[in-house]
Amino acid sequence: MRFNPLLSSVLLAASMAAGLQAQTNLNLPIRPGPFVGTMDSLTNYAYPDWFRDAKFGIWAHWGPQAVPGEGDWYARKMYQQNDPDYRDHLQRWGHPSTNGWKDIIPLWKAENWNPEKLIELYKKAGARYFVSMGSHHDNFFLWNSKLHRWNAVQMGPHRDVVGEWQKAAKKNGLQFGVSEHLGASFTWFQDAHKSDRTGPLAGVPYDGANSNYWDLYHFPAEPGDTGWYSKNPRWQQEWFNEIEELVDNYKPDLLYTDGGVAFGNAVGLSQIANLYNVNAAAQRALSQAVNVRGGELLIRGGGAHRAISQAVYTCKQPSNGRWVQDYERGVNAGISPYPWQTDTSIGDWFYNRHWKYQPLSWTVHMLVDIVSKNGNLLLNIVLKPDGTLEPEVETMLHQLADWTAVNGEAIYGTRPWLVYGEGAVQARGGAMRENMTYSAKDIRFTTKGKTLYAIALGWPDDGKIVIKSLAKTGDPAQNKITKVELLGYSGNLKFTQTQDGLAVELPDVKLSDLTCALRVTGSNLKPANLPAATATAR
Repeated sequence: MRFNPLLSSVLLAASMAAGLQAQTNLNLPIRPGPFVGTMDSLTNYAYPDWFRDAKFGIWAHWGPQAVPGEGDWYARKMYQQNDPDYRDHLQRWGHPSTNGWKDIIPLWKAENWNPEKLIELYKKAGARYFVSMGSHHDNFFLWNSKLHRWNAVQMGPHRDVVGEWQKAAKKNGLQFGVSEHLGASFTWFQDAHKSDRTGPLAGVPYDGANSNYWDLYHFPAEPGDTGWYSKNPRWQQEWFNEIEELVDNYKPDLLYTDGGVAFGNAVGLSQIANLYNVNAAAQRALSQAVNVRGGELLIRGGGAHRAISQAVYTCKQPSNGRWVQDYERGVNAGISPYPWQTDTSIGDWFYNRHWKYQPLSWTVHMLVDIVSKNGNLLLNIVLKPDGTLEPEVETMLHQLADWTAVNGEAIYGTRPWLVYGEGAVQARGGAMRENMTYSAKDIRFTTKGKTLYAIALGWPDDGKIVIKSLAKTGDPAQNKITKVELLGYSGNLKFTQTQDGLAVELPDVKLSDLTCALRVTGSNLKPANLPAATATAR
């Protein structure tokens, strides 16, 4: 994680300018189909309905870095002498010149991991898609790879983690995705080639300097090759081959890249095209009769050359409709014309025995706010190294299941209204900007057909909700409300409508501390005058 999205456009321009000549000798095979590895080709993409309707996915950001219980980036920080993770590793496992990351990998056994049981719980909690880690920056693969010996079938759990997650997800009717963090691995892991600067072992190389392990730690980078993505064509080819293996063998519905388009050039674009074409071929195999529906992909051309792709590629770079832009631990400031995604976690990215988990209210409020802005929430549910959940996490998921059972109608299959909401809290937008404190005065809107949902992010103390966006206006035909219902409540609600807003009286019994979701029926529902802080659709 921790890619800087502000650099994405710079990466794209610089890499294309500096690297295209070097890439002329690269082998970038793309499955035959409507897409090729260019930005222009990807303008033919359109977002599949399954993703637009799903709204909520659960992610297993999980692997051998869960073993130390110290959280994210341990495999790198254990090679940084002044970092607490270096001291932790030194105390528990010895000096990284002899006992390095290669020696932690076998300790990841996943001995109590039951993917079917976990996926069943995730589905009950409301997830409509599931994403497995493929490889983190530590260059350890969770799939059965013929290209790379450092994988979970040959080492550690001795199980095809990606394959087993996929089987469980499909059995439960969930779309399946894989995250790849491999692109940054080549420069990320260079600290493993260094040595202590001070102390009794100063100058003694860490085990990453041993060429016998360069298939894990990579060979030394060229001077100046320190960016998130390497400039080295050899590494770019290696990344392409390995991710191609992942896509071709598992055919995921979604592929997540931890960064902008990988290497910001034809290498990454070719991989996106391959993903889309692989999926399109699978769709053709499923049915000879192609029906083009809203939100699916139609490649216009000869009658015989038409394809629908249901694949989603998500990365941390503006898409202009070519893929799904992802915000790490952040949200969009307003309604985006293109579907987008937040990826975040209830705790640290990998298991961290020192961290406290986010409360259920945080997850629910994030979800509602994101959906109101045309986004999806991909939530990492932290797994312990043995593949089980902390008891409080399991309890939270059951509570989330109770909430979605009542309020899912206002989430799944919805689309944004003309404005995303009203209230005092407005996100600035962007990555690493996710923690906000909402109240019942903060209201978010979603729509489904002619139905409008108004979701207050809390239960008002006085038992009344005032929706300013639905006030009477000078046009008597606008905001003509005929019925207001409370999700989870069968009784009638009293409501009045004035120029100050739609005032709704709630039942005496509080249904939830988290939200209050209203189903509003009427005609010509359009936002009345809104506070200046409320963003409108573009």
